[in-house]
Amino acid sequence: MFKNKVLLITGGTGSFGNTVLKRFLSTEVQEIRIFSRDEKKQEDMRIAFNNPKLKFYIGDIRDYESISQAMKSVDYVFHAAALKQVPSCEFYPMEAVRTNVIGTENVLNAATANKVSRVVVLSTDKAVYPINSMGISKAMAEKLMVAKARLQSESETVFCATRYGNVMASRGSVIPLFVSQLKEGKSITITDPNMTRFLMTLEDSVDLVIYAFTHGNQGDIFVQKAPASTVADLAQALKELFKRDVPTRIIGTRHGEKLYESLISREEMAKANDMGKFYRIPADNRDLNYAQFFTEGEEQISHLDDYTSHNTERLNVKQTRELLLKLDYIKEELNA
Repeated sequence: MFKNKVLLITGGTGSFGNTVLKRFLSTEVQEIRIFSRDEKKQEDMRIAFNNPKLKFYIGDIRDYESISQAMKSVDYVFHAAALKQVPSCEFYPMEAVRTNVIGTENVLNAATANKVSRVVVLSTDKAVYPINSMGISKAMAEKLMVAKARLQSESETVFCATRYGNVMASRGSVIPLFVSQLKEGKSITITDPNMTRFLMTLEDSVDLVIYAFTHGNQGDIFVQKAPASTVADLAQALKELFKRDVPTRIIGTRHGEKLYESLISREEMAKANDMGKFYRIPADNRDLNYAQFFTEGEEQISHLDDYTSHNTERLNVKQTRELLLKLDYIKEELNA
């Protein structure tokens, strides 16, 4: 479906954008546009890939005109631009709103105005039962996507979203921190050894977005089933891989962190479609004349569980080690 098409990635200089380029530049895609505000990372990417299919646009999704200009003649949009760091969003919540909520609205409006075929909004498990500003802003971005999709005609841009947990070794994730501590011979700092997190590779995240593009209807949210491990098992697996028997130091749960993450709420599980490797959460397409779930209830909700990193497939240390070995980042660090 991408043959001779133009693809734009907002926030395209991040880990996700780099993985997309490795996957797509060798295909028959006509052009890939990288939209971001970081000129240095764009320059690094231009030099690293050195491909005429790759075009760069400096701008910010907070500025409607800059994203709208970049979307001219675009067929598909991967909307990955976001403020993602929990602590920074906690201290500057309005910055999270400006980028993750208002910025997302700019992307959706610009896509409709430029007659883009499809947009996939990348979301996070932290949007489910959010307890921090980052999660709340991403939950609002999801709600905004569904609300906009509800108003789209059949001939207009299709909006859908993907929601996934921790992407292993992505920028700001815990794996590079642990690896750095191991290589420097420092203690590994663990918040809570029983804390669990979903484990997805960057390749998995791209697979999920492509699945959403090919199967998404207006307002759908897609979730990929993913295994999880405890933070303690993740740390132990890395110790074994790097053959470093450093001590572990428990520092306690940080502000805004959860003991476990949820990818699908109990309420969403009542309507989710099991697609095998994925879940599809169809849009709530009621209007203000709603009845179902308000004057009429849904009995299933009382009997279902959320889909969380505590009740998904749990990997042991050996299985976690095997998954880590699939990561290019780990291979590079082991050979460094």
